[in-house]
Amino acid sequence: MQTIFETHGTCAKAIMIDVDDATGTINNIQFMGGCNGNTSGISSLVRGMKAEDVISRLEGIRCGIKNTSCPDQLAQALRQIIKK
Repeated sequence: MQTIFETHGTCAKAIMIDVDDATGTINNIQFMGGCNGNTSGISSLVRGMKAEDVISRLEGIRCGIKNTSCPDQLAQALRQIIKK
């Protein structure tokens, strides 16, 4: 299932997420905006991982003095997706 998640508190404005409904495996992640090298790296690293594993690794990561980050926003988006 492909979902677009609007981020809050980050340079990236949205994340396009494709998760396999049957397995919970991430097929693809694409950040709209943000630091291209970092967001491309995150996308590449999490491809093929289970959403739950990504959440446990990325949730709570902060960017500088911000209360969130692009990785944390990805974790929040995945949490919403797997609740459905």
